[in-house]
Amino acid sequence: MTPDSLRAALRGVPHPDWLDAALRRVAAEPAAIDGFFPAAGRRCGRAPLAGAPGWSADEAARALLLTALRTDHAIHAESRYRQGDAAEKRAVLKALPLLPIGAAGTPLLHDAIRTNDTRLLAAALGPYARHLDPAAWRQAVLKCVFTGVPLAVVQDLDARADGELAAMLAGLAAERRAAGRAMPADAIDLLTRLRANQEA
Repeated sequence: MTPDSLRAALRGVPHPDWLDAALRRVAAEPAAIDGFFPAAGRRCGRAPLAGAPGWSADEAARALLLTALRTDHAIHAESRYRQGDAAEKRAVLKALPLLPIGAAGTPLLHDAIRTNDTRLLAAALGPYARHLDPAAWRQAVLKCVFTGVPLAVVQDLDARADGELAAMLAGLAAERRAAGRAMPADAIDLLTRLRANQEA
C-alpha cells in the first residue's frame, strides 16, 4: 500500500474537502496533526475501503496525515500512538511502513504486541514487522496462536518461519493436547509445512 493508493481509495468518503485541507495544513504546520488525527474518524468515516483491502477510511486518512508531515515522522507517530485510542493506535501501526523512519518505530510494535488488543497485535505484524528481531517476531506469532489472531495477517510468515518457531509451535501443540484443547487449524498447517521443510 502506498500513500497514492490510499488517497485513491478515499475518493468518495464523507468530507473529502476536509481531508484535503487537513493534509495541506499538516504539511505547513506539523502541530496541527494533533487536532486532525483524532477527528479523522468522525470526518472521513470508519467504513472499510474497497480500494484498500484491510484498511478503513479513518485508518487511511490518519496514515495520510502522517505521510503529509515534512519532518519528524517518528516523533509524531509515537506521539499519536501514545496519546491515541485503539483506532488511532492501529492507524499509526499501519502507517509505519509508509514513513521514512527506518526502524525507529519498532518500540511501538513491541508495545502493541504486549497489549491484549488482538487488533493491535494484527496491525503490528504487517509489513513493518520486518524490523522485529527473530525472537520478538516468533513470540508475536505465538501470541497470535494463543489469542486466535489468524496467521494470515502475519506478513512474510512462510519466509521468516524457522525451526525455532516450529519447536515452539510443537511445544504449544503438546500442551494443548494434554489439556484436551485443539490448536487453530492455521497453526497446525504452519507446523506441518515447517516439519516438511525440515525433513526435505
